[in-house]
Amino acid sequence: MRPDSDRPGLRQVLAGLAWPSLPEPADGRALMTPEEQDAARAAAVLIAIVAGPDEAAVLLTRRTDHLQHHAGQVSFPGGGTDSEDADEVATALREAREEIGLDPATVEVLGVLPAFYIPTGFRVTPVLGWLPQLPRLRADPDEVAEIFLLPVRLALDPAAWRRERIERAGVVRTVWVMDFEGRRIWGATAGILLWLAQALPSSP
Repeated sequence: MRPDSDRPGLRQVLAGLAWPSLPEPADGRALMTPEEQDAARAAAVLIAIVAGPDEAAVLLTRRTDHLQHHAGQVSFPGGGTDSEDADEVATALREAREEIGLDPATVEVLGVLPAFYIPTGFRVTPVLGWLPQLPRLRADPDEVAEIFLLPVRLALDPAAWRRERIERAGVVRTVWVMDFEGRRIWGATAGILLWLAQALPSSP
């Protein structure tokens, strides 16, 4: 099934996925040595699906240009795990509160996805959440340049993405890319959304 609108069944479909048995995503492990994978810093992100009057959307941010990691890139709210975080869900909700002012009490957690490795040295756990409506948000200007919504009909449609070859540090690789209203969505954000799209059941 491809969720192309905010129909009532979308939340139930997402909540009904068999999270523990889902396959691992195609991530950056092929570009990392076993030692780099073991040393990857734990992090978590929140995939917040926002219900709307016309269609559901994924809540995304664009990072500020001065950050040390992934500057200027489109990403989910999230970040590194702190010692006081009880688990990955706590990390994702704390980071979302710090980065965009999202009240954790407004988020219904639907599931926790397998870890997604990023070659820059992170082991990211995506946490899937549901928001019945878009709350008032406030971007932290030190970390977030912009908050925006990407319609689910695009985010979770594999046909909406394209493949591009990029070169970084002398290494050429192929990545998934989407252009949306002047923004370029790629990297781990694209990989996680496509993994989630492919995990959804197909229409009969």
